Formats: sequence, C-alpha cells, structure tokens
Amino acid sequence: MKFLIDECLTIDLILTASHEGYEAQHVARVGKAGWKDWNVAKYAGAGEFILVTNNASDFRRLYAAELLHPGLVIVIPNVGRVVQQQLFKAAIKVLEEKGEPINQVLEVDLAGDEVVLTIYDLPKS
Repeated sequence: MKFLIDECLTIDLILTASHEGYEAQHVARVGKAGWKDWNVAKYAGAGEFILVTNNASDFRRLYAAELLHPGLVIVIPNVGRVVQQQLFKAAIKVLEEKGEPINQVLEVDLAGDEVVLTIYDLPKS
C-alpha cells in the first residue's frame, strides 16, 4: 500500500506510514499544494495512491463518480498532528487486516477516546 496525504493533514503522516512499513507522499511535498481537489484525486488514482484526507464531502463526491479508485481514507475529526498520527496508524492496521481498499472508503473518527473505523464501498456496488 502507498498513501498520498492531502495538504489538510500534517506532513508527519509520512513518518507514520514509513514506521509502519509503507510509502507515503504529502501533496505539499510533491509540488501539488493548492491544487484543486479533482487534480489531487486524479494524481492519487494515476499513482495508485490511497488518498488520506480530512476533506470528506468533496472527496466522497469525487470518488463516487469514479468507476475504479485505489481507496480513500478520511480522518473525520479536525484534530492536531499527534491525534492525526494515532488515527492514521489505526487506519493502517485495519487496512493490513482487510487488504487494499479498492473502491472503498475507510472513515476514521473518535467517539470520546475510542477510535471508530467504518468501511464502505464507493461508488456503491
């Protein structure tokens, strides 16, 4: 698995992925900062990156229109970098168990102190 981290999330998620044994790039580090969401989604798809974002509404809509995509991880709460890293690590662990999230979305949220993970198909099958 390899990940593209959207610019709305901390660049530290690259290190989180690396510590778990995976490749990751950050939109800002690959010269794509300020890109429109559809460009980011296109870049992620072309590179077969699982996109990791906090921008749920825009990317759900974009990925719902795709017939095939490598997967989407949405970190739901707007939290600081340390909590983002914890949530992303939890997402990676679930993906290791479930496999590549082709045409799926993994939403990572918090309910109090508990991490809540939800996986669903997008586009709907």
